[in-house]
Formats: sequence, structure tokens, C-alpha cells
Amino acid sequence: MTIRKIAAVGHPVLRQRARAVTAAELASSELQRLIDDLIDTMRDANGAGIAANQVHEAVRVAVVEVDHNPRYPYKPPIPLTVLVNPVVEPLDDEVVEINEGCLSVPNLRGNVLRHVNLRARWLDRDGNEHDEIKRGLTAGTFQHECDHLDGRLFLDRVVDTTTLTTWEEFERHHRDEFVARITEFVRRVGS
Repeated sequence: MTIRKIAAVGHPVLRQRARAVTAAELASSELQRLIDDLIDTMRDANGAGIAANQVHEAVRVAVVEVDHNPRYPYKPPIPLTVLVNPVVEPLDDEVVEINEGCLSVPNLRGNVLRHVNLRARWLDRDGNEHDEIKRGLTAGTFQHECDHLDGRLFLDRVVDTTTLTTWEEFERHHRDEFVARITEFVRRVGS
């Protein structure tokens, strides 16, 4: 188990567009170790996902997983998914306002608009192609990680800076309203 140091907002690697991974790289022990380290680091930090550039590796690899996450108890489960060279494409104009946080932006949350329905295409760690429709908060998680790979942070998408809050103040003043609203949204869209 290797826990990597997570880059914090302000580090240049977070603003760098990650480069695509070749088939030969994907098959290498180095990249497979990076994938294992991403999984370990995400789980250790109670993240719902993490991108390679968050651990100082500017390659288009990310992992997502939600399984009774204490940071995001309202998120529907997402099985462990390794995303290599992912591409997301909105299917329509429907968006939802989600209060997001980020492992690279410690102790800060804010409201962002995310597409509700999207097509996601990626390779898994074995090089198998995936082409799936993602909806709701799961779609939001995929968009968040793909943003990282494009050098963007959720802070870039905050439309109203008055929604920025620390985790403590979110828990104290905003959590109940958000959880009620997002729980109804999850019930409506199913994920």
C-alpha cells in the first residue's frame, strides 16, 4: 500500500493538461503501480475519486469509487472504476447544482453546475474499452475527475463565490438543506 502526497491548490501540476497514455505505458508495471497508488491514496483520504495529476503525475488516469463514503454519505455507490484516457460528453443541457469539495482544495467546498446526463468513454486498467451513459451525481464525479485531467479545479466552476465554505461551516449551516435537495435529486434521477 502506497499513499502518495496529494498536490494542493496552487501547485502547477494541477493546472497542467495531462497527456494521454499509450497502450505500452498502460501495460507497464510503472503505470499499473500508479493506478494501485491512486486507489490507495483515494481510499486513505476518503475521496470519491482522484486523478493522476493530483499525485504529481500528469497522465490521463483517474479512479473513482463510492462505497459508504463518510465524506459523501448522500452519493450513490460507484464501483471502483479505473479511467484511462477518459472522455465525457454531455447528452443534453440539463444541469444540477452540486456542492463539491476536492482532495486538492483542502477544507473548502462550493456549488458548481454539472451536467446530469453524459456519455463517458474510457479504457480500464487492462485496456478494455468502455462506453457508458452516466447520470446524476455519478456523472458529476466523472466530470470532476476529467476536469482535473484538463487542468481545471472545481473552484473554476463555482458560479457564485458566496457558496464557498469550509467543511466545518458547511456541516454547521448548509449540510441539511443540501442533503435534502440532493437526496431528492438522486431519487429522481437514480444515481
